[in-house]
Formats: sequence, structure tokens, C-alpha cells
Amino acid sequence: MESRPFDVPRYLSVLPLFNELSPAELTKVAAGCQLRRLARGDMVFRVGDPCNEFHVVVTGQVKLFVLSPGGNEKVVELIGPGHSFGEAIMFTDRPYILSAQALADTLLLTVGKPAVIDEIKRDHRFALRLLAGMSRRLHGLIHDVEAYALHSGLQRVIGYLLRDQSVDGCDPAAVQTVTLPVSKAVIASRLSLTPEYFSRVLHELESKGLIEIDRREIRILGAKRLAEYRMQA
Repeated sequence: MESRPFDVPRYLSVLPLFNELSPAELTKVAAGCQLRRLARGDMVFRVGDPCNEFHVVVTGQVKLFVLSPGGNEKVVELIGPGHSFGEAIMFTDRPYILSAQALADTLLLTVGKPAVIDEIKRDHRFALRLLAGMSRRLHGLIHDVEAYALHSGLQRVIGYLLRDQSVDGCDPAAVQTVTLPVSKAVIASRLSLTPEYFSRVLHELESKGLIEIDRREIRILGAKRLAEYRMQA
């Protein structure tokens, strides 16, 4: 039995960038899109490749990274389902300045530059939505730089664990579980830490009775206590 064909116009319609387009306009944009199925470890693009499109992760996960002259990898961003990347570089008419690789089996939707340019010419509101998305990403990257400059490694790790957790008003005894979406080495690189230091911090927090570690599952034994420990570090 064949799998059901992927409905690109329908998928575009639920993305914030495209959800105000008419069915006819969605069909037109979809004609300039391409679906790519990537296995874990497959490259989306490399530094120096020409950039004539941007990408949306439908399922799976992609990491954006750069390599130092010595070959050390620095993860710049992790992109999950429903999120896009590559828009800003696409408008510079320059090649990619970083690399992108699938961290899991991934379905990627590539949106060609001509389709984007045509929609910008047709409706300036589309350009404003595109700019809003790029501004949010820039704000996130600036927040990262601030964290690296002003926070210790321990504070960064705790901040990562608490990023989606409720702290104020929660039951002090409540256990909240964080499932690491990728390997500890990738997360460490994202936080500008070595894998060894990242693991050492986790084990320190476990020894303090603040978390429990079960492979990729981290159980937070009281988010408020963990947040207070971060303030004291």
C-alpha cells in the first residue's frame, strides 16, 4: 500500500509565514518547493554551497554548525519541526556561511527563492512576516551570546534544563521531566561547553539531589530549587 502523497500547499497553510495566502497562492508557492528525505547524518548543505532557497523542517531535526580551523564543531542552532532556516542567507546572494546536517531521519521542505521573491512583490505583508521571523532568530542568537558572556557553564546548563519548565507557583515537590532531544555532545556544543564539562555539571546537580539522570531523561526534583541553585552559582 502506497503512502499518501505529501500535501505541500496544505502544510504551507499552517505555517505562520504562509497562513494568510489564498489556496491559489499556496499552490503557486508549492510549485517552487521541493521535498527532501534525509537519513540521520545526511548533509543539508555545507559551507560554500550556493544558497538559492530556505528550508523548513517538517519532521526530524537539523543542526546548524561551523567548524574551527582545527576541526572542532560548534553547534549554532538546533532546528525542529515547523521551524525554518536559511532565509537571511538566501537574500545575500552569497554561499552558505555554515553547514546543516540531519540529526535524525528528517523530512525537509525546501522553498525556492523565486517563489519567495514573487510573493514579496505581490504582497508586502509577506515580506513583513518574513522579517519578523528573521528578527526572532536574531533575538535568540543575541540572547545566546549574552548567556555565554555573562553566565557560567553551570548556569547555562540549568538554564537549558529549565527553559520550558514552570518555576513560579509550581509544587516544590513536583517532578518535571526533560528529555534531551539530541546527544549530550550536541547540546554541550550548543551551550559552548565541552561534553565532559556538560556531563560533570549534570552529575554535580544529581549529587545535590536536584535532578535524576536516566540516559536522555533528566528528572528535575523541584524546578524552584534548581532555579535558586542557579542564582547562587
